[in-house]
Amino acid sequence: MPTTVAHLVDTPLTPWLVGPDEQDDELSTLVRGDADAPKTIIALQRFFELSGRSTQRHQWESLVRVASLDLAVARMLEPHVDALGILAEAGIQAPDPHSTWGVYAAEAPGKQLAITEGNGGILIDGEKAWCSLAAELSHAIVTVRHGESAQAVAVRLDHPGVRPEPAAWPSLGLREIPSSGVVFDQVPAEAVGPPGWYLERPSFAWGGIRVAACWFGGALALARGAARRQLARSGPTPLGDMALGCLDAEIFTVRSILSHAAAAADSSADTGDYTRAQAWTLALRVRNVVYRSCQRIQQQSRELAGPAALTGDASFAKADADLTVYLSQHHGPRDEESLGADIAEEAARR
Repeated sequence: MPTTVAHLVDTPLTPWLVGPDEQDDELSTLVRGDADAPKTIIALQRFFELSGRSTQRHQWESLVRVASLDLAVARMLEPHVDALGILAEAGIQAPDPHSTWGVYAAEAPGKQLAITEGNGGILIDGEKAWCSLAAELSHAIVTVRHGESAQAVAVRLDHPGVRPEPAAWPSLGLREIPSSGVVFDQVPAEAVGPPGWYLERPSFAWGGIRVAACWFGGALALARGAARRQLARSGPTPLGDMALGCLDAEIFTVRSILSHAAAAADSSADTGDYTRAQAWTLALRVRNVVYRSCQRIQQQSRELAGPAALTGDASFAKADADLTVYLSQHHGPRDEESLGADIAEEAARR
C-alpha cells in the first residue's frame, strides 16, 4: 500500500480530521475521475495491490479510504475484492487481471436460479435479484440453490444468455450502482467450492465486516465535512464543540473495533481459531456497533454542518444520500436479534 496510507483502521489514535487522500493526489484522481466502473475498479485494485490473498486489515483499510472520498466507488470495489478472495479460497486460478467481478448472493421470493449438471458441465437458469452493475462487469460469483444448500458458481456476464432486466433507480443515493434482476438462460458456470461451502466458511463473516468498513468510510466523509465547517466558524460555540467531541468518540469506537476485528480475522486465517459460528458472532457484533455508530455520526454531522451543507455542498449532500441508502441495506434489528439468540444459546450450554 502506498506510504501515504491514513491508517484509519490500523492505528485508531492517529488524527482523522484530515486524510492524505483528500488532496489532488493519485488516489483522489482515481476515485473522483470520470472513468467507467470497470476501469475504476481495476485501477483501484492495482493502486492498493489487492489480490485474493490480501489480509482483511489491508482490504478494510483500503475500502475505508476509498469510501471517505466516494462511498459509491467503494460500493463498486468491495464485491470485486470479495470475489477475488472467494476464488482464491476455493483454489481457483486467479482471474484475468482485466476482469471485474460482482457477487450476487441475495435471495428474493420467486426469483431463484436452477442448476443443471451434465457431461458438458454446469448450466444455470432463472432470475437473480439485486445484481449491481451487471450490465458493466465482466464476471460474477452467483449463488444457486442446490438441494438444501447454496452453491456458488462463477459466470461470465457477457454470455448471450445473461440478460440484465431494465429497472428504475430513482434513488439519489448510490445512483452510480443501479441494481436490477438478471435473467440467466442456459448460462455455463463453474462451481466455486462444494454445495454449502460459500455460506459455511468463516471468511463469509469477514466479508460482512468489509461492508461495514465501507459504511464507516462514508460516515467519515460526513464527519470531516461537518468538523471543518465548525472549525472555520468565527466563533465556535460550546454546543458545536460538544458535537465535535461526540463525532470523535464515535469515530474512535469504530476504528478500535475494526482494528480488533482485523487482528482476529487475520490471525484466524493462519491458525483456524474461529469456526464459522464464532466468526459470524464476531461479525454481528462489529456490524451492529459500526451500523449504530454510523447512524449517529451521520445525524451529528448533519446537525453540526447545518442546512447549508445539505443544500449547497454537493460532496456533503452526495455522501449523505449514499450513506443513507447503503445503511438501509443492513439487516439491522434482525442481526441484533440473531446476535442475542447466539448469546442466549451460548449461556444455555454453560
